[in-house]
Amino acid sequence: MRRRQIAPVVATALAATLLAPLTTLTAAASGADHGAAAHGAPLHDASSHQTTRTVDRATLVARATLSADYLAPGPASGALATPANGRTGPFAGQVIPGFSAVLDAGDGTFWAQPDNGFGSKANSADYLLRLYHVDPHWQTSRHGALTGSGEIEVEGYISLRDPDHRFPFPIVHEDTRDRLLTGADLDIESVVRAQDGSLWIGDEFGPFLVHADRTGRVLEAPVAFPDGKSPSNPTLAAGEKPNVPSSGGFEALAASADGRYLYPVVERALLDDTQARRRWVYEYDTRKHRYTGQRWAYQTDMDGDMVADAHTVGRHRLVIAERDDFQGAKAVIKRVYTVDLDRTDAEGYATKTLLFDALDIANPGGIGAGDGYGTGDPFSLPVQSFETIVPLGHDRYLIANDNNYPGNDARVPGTPDDTEMDVVEIRPTRVATDDVTLIGHRGAPAYEPEHTLASYATAIRLCADYIEPDVVSTKDGVLVARHENEIGGTTDVASHPEFADRRTTKTIDGKAVTGWFTEDFTLAELKTLRAKERIPATRPANTALDGLYQVPTLDEVLDLARHSRTCDGKAVGVYPETKHPSYFASVGLPLEKPLLAELHRNGFDRPGSPVFIQSFEVGNLRALHRMTRLPLVQLVDCSGAPYDLRAAGDPRTYADLVTASGLRDVARYADGVGVCKDVMIPRTAAGTLGTPTTVIRDAHRAGLVVHGWTFRPENTFLPTDLRSSADPNAYGDMTAEVDAFLAAGMDGFFTDAADRGTAAIRAAARS
Repeated sequence: MRRRQIAPVVATALAATLLAPLTTLTAAASGADHGAAAHGAPLHDASSHQTTRTVDRATLVARATLSADYLAPGPASGALATPANGRTGPFAGQVIPGFSAVLDAGDGTFWAQPDNGFGSKANSADYLLRLYHVDPHWQTSRHGALTGSGEIEVEGYISLRDPDHRFPFPIVHEDTRDRLLTGADLDIESVVRAQDGSLWIGDEFGPFLVHADRTGRVLEAPVAFPDGKSPSNPTLAAGEKPNVPSSGGFEALAASADGRYLYPVVERALLDDTQARRRWVYEYDTRKHRYTGQRWAYQTDMDGDMVADAHTVGRHRLVIAERDDFQGAKAVIKRVYTVDLDRTDAEGYATKTLLFDALDIANPGGIGAGDGYGTGDPFSLPVQSFETIVPLGHDRYLIANDNNYPGNDARVPGTPDDTEMDVVEIRPTRVATDDVTLIGHRGAPAYEPEHTLASYATAIRLCADYIEPDVVSTKDGVLVARHENEIGGTTDVASHPEFADRRTTKTIDGKAVTGWFTEDFTLAELKTLRAKERIPATRPANTALDGLYQVPTLDEVLDLARHSRTCDGKAVGVYPETKHPSYFASVGLPLEKPLLAELHRNGFDRPGSPVFIQSFEVGNLRALHRMTRLPLVQLVDCSGAPYDLRAAGDPRTYADLVTASGLRDVARYADGVGVCKDVMIPRTAAGTLGTPTTVIRDAHRAGLVVHGWTFRPENTFLPTDLRSSADPNAYGDMTAEVDAFLAAGMDGFFTDAADRGTAAIRAAARS
């Protein structure tokens, strides 16, 4: 293990850097170029004959890392740490297990604060709480060449200690002179600097606010949280119920510009909170030494997401880092939002606006390339504990990770993650745009289990314009996203013995179906299940993600969409399909009014909202036509007839709906048709693409847009002449297939692989 000789820092000269003002990397170091056109101005690129526009794009401009195995001076640590990734304690010095919080020292260096060491009180008594003074020797890219070593140099540290006995409870080093604090005393996760240079530190064990001077000496007793204690709180009495979950305290802490007010944020939902996605931002007055009683609600994207860091960027305005608990290819949410505490949405939550997605950062200079998963272009920080966001000014932000040494291995499986510091700049960037509507069919199921937030988020990153949730109802009337109401094939319900007696046979749209059905489960029960790959024989790689992700509510899908942006900077659209509407109406769970209510609650019913509502049935679309002005789409299957027509004795089939007269009738209640590919361009007897029918032309003459479904990359779904091999699961030439349909006049399409759909659209534009 590598070990550098560094000294503890208590001297005035180095500690004084804690008082320094915020500064930034220079434009020269980052190679910044702000010569792009004004935002939103369409441009014509003569070389590619494509329309382009300028959008804000998070771009990697600098990166530096510290070896995961780095050891700082001090006694051995990690004797009880959980072995992982080939590392077993004790370690011959003090581990630096990543950075949970960072302060800008103002001179190009930083003060970086690890957490309590190894994750719990029980295994961290030998870990000393410190802030390390670090100097990143940035790797940057300039004029196509990489410069800088990309290493983080550790120059010194200050130790947190309580020699004046401010703590009212025993600590590990209770009877020593210095009373150095350890990871069994506090779990320090966040830090801000007061105007006098002193430090306010957010802890998770209490959770407490801890005040220390610039050398780390505790100045006053830890401030208790007014709304409960965690299970690790040293003052928790026998029989007293905690209200803060373990590791659910002050991961994030911000301060007002003048330092008077602190804004600690609980990382997870309080235990008495009925809203699993609600987190609270509190206000503490450092002059009056008390909480003000003011708090604001923040809503996470998913139930299990954590508020990982926060900084003020104006009065009652914060930047907040939000993360899930996954790493590597399994990561879904590693995002930075701008939050306005003075504005609330329809549900009473502080409004949040996406600043950037740390899983989708442009890296044209190839900074960090080859360092493992996520270090290409785009670059990502797919670590489990993305826990640091520091505004550096001039649209630049520092992000960093806690590597939970030795446990995390997001970059290279089996190797502990290094600690890394990345500088991201929000740059005006020209991107291609077009008028073809790209719909992420059930998200991006070529790469993720369908109808999960992971699948939808991936589709957005892969440049889908719309995401498509199929909508069914729970027993308690909550709309959720599933391809069918029978969930045996898309969740792990069969492995839950408590639900074994729910397996039954029902008649759905005239067919007997056996399994488990959403309408027999409450939302709370459904949330105990996890999604799995629907077609594992075709997409075996996706089975590695089985058992990870919840069944999302429609509200969660809409939230994700409205807090995201497309690759060309527009609002992400939603394209919900009402599944089996006649059946759900027959069991007292009609879909139409709840769907419109959810769209309204999330602001998707305003003029110009990017929404299409679709259905394979006719009657509920006619009903929706009377209830809303949102665009409606009549789905057309490859064969057969709408179930509601069959049930009513109406002889019309889907083939009748796409005749010229049938399409004119559809246009009386719908704005478009979603058509099976074979109806637009049938396949020949040999399985190749045949001659286009008149359906697209006739639909356009009736004033309808035409969206085709479903374009998939695997050979088994492609025309025979576009397959790459005899392997049914290998990818073939989906680009050529899409091109044929676009040439026939199709306006947009559903695809399982939005990246390949995007490539096909661009190829068609070039041709």
